[in-house]
Amino acid sequence: MGETIDFGAELADFRSRVAELQSARSLPSEERGAALDTALFELQHVADILWPRFEKLSAASARDGTPRENPELRLLRGLFQRLPLPVVLMDRTTVVRRLNVAAGELFALRAGYATGRALTGALAHDTRAAFRSQVAAVARGEGSRSLLVRRLPEPAPEDGERSALRATLTALRPPDEQRPAVLAVFQTVPAGEAEREPRRAPGRAADRTGSARLPAPAPRRPRPDLAEVSRNAELMDLVDDMAAALLAGSPGSPEDVLGGAARLLHGRFADWVIADLAPVPPGGTPGPLRRLVVLGPDPRPEPGTGPAGQDPADCPLVLDAVRDGVPALRVRPEDPEAFGRDASGAAVLVSARVTSLLCVPLCPPPREGPAPAPGTAAPCGALTLFRTGGRRAFEMAEAGAVHRMARHLSLALGRSAGRDAAPAGPAAFPA
Repeated sequence: MGETIDFGAELADFRSRVAELQSARSLPSEERGAALDTALFELQHVADILWPRFEKLSAASARDGTPRENPELRLLRGLFQRLPLPVVLMDRTTVVRRLNVAAGELFALRAGYATGRALTGALAHDTRAAFRSQVAAVARGEGSRSLLVRRLPEPAPEDGERSALRATLTALRPPDEQRPAVLAVFQTVPAGEAEREPRRAPGRAADRTGSARLPAPAPRRPRPDLAEVSRNAELMDLVDDMAAALLAGSPGSPEDVLGGAARLLHGRFADWVIADLAPVPPGGTPGPLRRLVVLGPDPRPEPGTGPAGQDPADCPLVLDAVRDGVPALRVRPEDPEAFGRDASGAAVLVSARVTSLLCVPLCPPPREGPAPAPGTAAPCGALTLFRTGGRRAFEMAEAGAVHRMARHLSLALGRSAGRDAAPAGPAAFPA
């Protein structure tokens, strides 16, 4: 019975890894080599491991075993937390079970937040599939191994050189558990040395690293108050500029209102600005969502790809924002399909290399007093902002500022809808 359960879990893990490999189609051609090697590795695993085990389980079932309790478990937990190297304990699907203090500092994660989440959410998109496959292979008992991974793009260090991570993986059998866990040790490798470094056995690398004398980590200096004040001032300037632009401009079409707001936010505050709206024809009801504005970095994606080639009705975050009226903030989004797929079938978050996003509703607040006249209903939609590459991720204060600007935009769109519904007089629109 135990082997049957393990086989079912392993088969489910294999299907999830194959689903993640499908997002590799959105990567550039020069970065698909690792994904192709991973796909071949998974196919070989099916032929050599999964199929023979299926035949064996079809003939007979195995008996479960009870692991022996480890009396030194408390001591090992203390050693785990005090190790000077970043160490993460996870299951075969890279879901974090424990991580020590050094690993939390390396990935900028708190232990309570990281537990129960996949560690691949902190890695670059082009290394996630390979890391998941190697973790699954170690959990199956195919031996320890080592590979190079990269964190999500972050602000470049002062010397301008980014570093990679060497992940050394080994299998562990926790007490009172039937399934093995995977222990990962991470070592920082400069980008230049990572390309020249020869492959070596993970055990030997771990032994040398363990015997080396490592300096104590330097205490983190608190962030100066001046930087916090400067960021708040920049946010206030942005909100003021948005309000001034909406008040100074004459009521125009929804495309004009959203286009002006998007140009103000693009580059200055976000790398991608996307506006979706369900316009209301005069005397009618709101229609389907339409993508009216898409501003992104250069070079622009090919026609039919990226956010511009996507139907807003296929975007879960946009639909949730319009339906529930609740903003969404995602930092290092774990689900590559949270923003849906474009017309070519590629995940938008992967093809755009998104590291953080904000999605806020564009719906007018309820009015007090008499109900609005028929045919003057304001359109509803959503404003989405992406940050990519090494740009700092969105913070809660920035999310609050965007929510205020979205409310101002909603009022401007409601004013535009009222103007369109009003009867045009001879002097309403001067020539």
